[in-house]
Amino acid sequence: MRIAALLLFWLLAPLAASAQTAASSVPQTPVPVYGFEVVRVYPHDPAAFTQGLVFRDGELLESTGRYPSTVRRVRLEDGVVLQRRELDEDYFGEGLTAVGDRVLTLTWKGGKGFIWDPETLEPEGEFAYAGEGWGLTHDTTRLILSDGTAALRFLDPVTLQETGRVPVTLQGRPVSRINELEWIEGEVFANLWQTDYIVRINPDTGAITGIIDLTELMPDRSGLDPTDAVLNGIAWDPEGRRLFVTGKNWPKLFEIRLTGPR
Repeated sequence: MRIAALLLFWLLAPLAASAQTAASSVPQTPVPVYGFEVVRVYPHDPAAFTQGLVFRDGELLESTGRYPSTVRRVRLEDGVVLQRRELDEDYFGEGLTAVGDRVLTLTWKGGKGFIWDPETLEPEGEFAYAGEGWGLTHDTTRLILSDGTAALRFLDPVTLQETGRVPVTLQGRPVSRINELEWIEGEVFANLWQTDYIVRINPDTGAITGIIDLTELMPDRSGLDPTDAVLNGIAWDPEGRRLFVTGKNWPKLFEIRLTGPR
């Protein structure tokens, strides 16, 4: 309950409203809060401003922001970048997903996405979308896109046109800053930008059904920018049932196991 209340305070009182007002806004029905155990720690390129992360064929695919932004293949065991492609300096890279024989990446304010060959990272095409691009994942029939607002948007994987959207809510209240996304066993896991929380979202209703508290995942962040070097990056290995998380410019990538709820 304490973590859920703190998260609600952050979401509902961003302008530092009084604690009394925030407390009165906290609903009585608790949202499950999950902890974690670290299974293994891997090296991660500290120069990678991580925007999207995917596990594919024993490797990681990662997209990074800033300039130049990149899309890259990364060896899990030692964090070595096996291959990388740079975006044009006009584009700030964002989320990434791998769908069949394509890798798709977003840009922040460019209104343009890119299609890459997953084996060679050769560019294979582009697509357009309205608004900003933040996170990207997919289920069995749709692409799922976040744009920083309190919504998930659905795109047709063939035409890449928007087919619908759902509001993201916590106890009926809208939740914005939905960032990197990962589809895990029927749910969307999403980073909340500038927090150490991952939320679990019902894709049919948009309701947040659980909160993962990762505040103690990497407590020593000395030397990292407290504003930009935030938790971001979720990858799921469905065969090994392994969950990986990292952050922007973090020197480590963590395999974690969820515990709880509490």
